[in-house]
Amino acid sequence: MNVRLKLVTLITAAALIIAGNCNSRSTSENPVKDPAQIQAVENALRPAAYIKGKPIAAMNILDRMKHYHIPGVSVAVIDNGKIAWAKGYGVKEAGGHDPVTPETLFQAASISKPVAALGTLRLVDKGILDLDSPVNDTLVSWKVPENEFSEKEKVTLRRLLTHSAGLTVSGFPGYATSEQIPTPVQVLNGEKPANTPPVRIDMIPGSQWRYSGGGFVVTQLLVADVSGRPFQEYMKATVLDPLGMNHSTFEQPLPQDKADQAASGHEMNGEAVKGRWHVYPELGAAGLWTTPSDLCRLAIELQKSFTGESNQIISQEMTVRMLTPGTGNWGLGIGLSTTTTEGEKSFSHGGGNKGFICMLFAYIHKGQGAVVMTNSDNGNQLVLEILRGLSSVYGWSVLQPKEVALVEIVPEKLTPYVGDYRAADEPDTPVLVSIEKNQLHIKSPEIGDWALSPLSETEFVYMDGGVFITFVKGTVGSYDQIKTMGQVFSRKK
Repeated sequence: MNVRLKLVTLITAAALIIAGNCNSRSTSENPVKDPAQIQAVENALRPAAYIKGKPIAAMNILDRMKHYHIPGVSVAVIDNGKIAWAKGYGVKEAGGHDPVTPETLFQAASISKPVAALGTLRLVDKGILDLDSPVNDTLVSWKVPENEFSEKEKVTLRRLLTHSAGLTVSGFPGYATSEQIPTPVQVLNGEKPANTPPVRIDMIPGSQWRYSGGGFVVTQLLVADVSGRPFQEYMKATVLDPLGMNHSTFEQPLPQDKADQAASGHEMNGEAVKGRWHVYPELGAAGLWTTPSDLCRLAIELQKSFTGESNQIISQEMTVRMLTPGTGNWGLGIGLSTTTTEGEKSFSHGGGNKGFICMLFAYIHKGQGAVVMTNSDNGNQLVLEILRGLSSVYGWSVLQPKEVALVEIVPEKLTPYVGDYRAADEPDTPVLVSIEKNQLHIKSPEIGDWALSPLSETEFVYMDGGVFITFVKGTVGSYDQIKTMGQVFSRKK
């Protein structure tokens, strides 16, 4: 998994455990009921970490957008089982004047997965698909290639939805609007014009959790095969339309009439993505265009379906199964968590496509939650800062800033950390450690620039993101490895 995708997954993991003249637009569809509360959120953004003994800094949403060079943000909030408010901030494209509104479309990226899972589970509910039968027994247009791993265990729908099928390809970079777009079968086979390797079994299915976007492309094909309809048409008829997700579509490329309503994606340097965005034929993994309000409608349906209050898409029994932790604390297509403080159960999913970062979070029982979407590769930290602000204002027990105790390392002792580090699976992507103004920085084209604060001689923290970094000392006095987010980066020889 590349560094950027690792960060997007971190957003999901994080959820598991400004003033009156803001450049923003609210929506008549979701009337603003409490401007004071909205203003409180806009001025209550919180960092991931704070220094022990010092107050937690409250930050303004427009200031943080400027800090991260993010042109546009859209937020929708669930309270008391309803969409309490929705609001857009900034512009659809840097340098432009077209404002982000609650109806502006953003790429949902990996939040496409729980939406796709919901439509797939409808077929299970109807007896058309089975969670525990080998998917090759049902697939028509393509089969998962068998090998020594599948001789021991089979790829099943349950394993596809819980990222435990043993399939490769964690995520997809998408295709420029000027490029030829592959079919789903070409993607799965890694055949040109596909730009990713073939999706294959490389460990025993069911043996462990490992995030696999490739598995959701298999699911996408399975749904199309058994429904007899293109995946995007099936999802529109069975999920999007019934839930009133009228601004959402799995159409790729995005039709022109909808493109006019969409935000442009942006690179880390603040420039708009060439062609405005990438195209994702991997619909079930990353292909949804939507709004925060529409995703809140889906979250509310899951909340109500869990209690039997509403079962528009799947039965209460199936919803309970979907939101029951399995391998890797993962439900059927969505991340799950129980907070240690109050035992509150929640579901969440993060997403990151080229130029877009977003997050969905909702409690199962409390009728609360939120969706935040940004049109920038820099959106990781801002999304979480906004969610922490919501947590503070609405009294949620999740996403609380972490208290850290910093130590001092004199500048002359920072030199052994400096170097060029690489991940074994991405030897061409440098992760550079340097010293700037007597402070260590980690820089990478995938993550930008992180200023590190020392917790000890070997432990550091990126305060804005709450990311902890461990340096491993070598035999000659310098540091040979960096460990963070479950990934290891070794000093380039």
